Amino acid sequence: MRFALLSAVALIAVATAGSASAAPGRDDQLKPVSVQMGAAGQAALAAGKPQEAIDSFEAALASDPRNVAAFAGIAAAYEKLGLPGKAVKYYREALALNPSDIGALEGQGRALVARGATARAQINLARIKALCKTDCSAAGRLEGVIAKAGQQAAVTPKPKTAQP
Repeated sequence: MRFALLSAVALIAVATAGSASAAPGRDDQLKPVSVQMGAAGQAALAAGKPQEAIDSFEAALASDPRNVAAFAGIAAAYEKLGLPGKAVKYYREALALNPSDIGALEGQGRALVARGATARAQINLARIKALCKTDCSAAGRLEGVIAKAGQQAAVTPKPKTAQP
């Protein structure tokens, strides 16, 4: 009986050790097919085919849901389609996996500005500046987007309300 108990404990320990080694690794250890599908998505995005890019990025995520670049790629494709709300959602998914992804922070900031949420975009800008210890082009680009939105808001007259 005691031998059976020790054997069971040993089997559980081996099974646990095996599953621990199969646990998700770092982002740079993605499944090759996910990386390939992500590259196909980037190519489609560069070719101006955002819907095709979304399909490729979704295939990349189906293969490996840890692919941060695929989430960011889907978000960028939705930006090109003029759907900043969906873009914000997918950038959020990318940032949930890697909160320090400067590209995703910048992209989400752009999408937030497009939705009129410049205060939230400022938070992303502050995070980018905190992550960049030296000159950071992502911070400069996002600052430009935020400033341009502020200038457009100042120039655009507010609609007049009807007086009874």
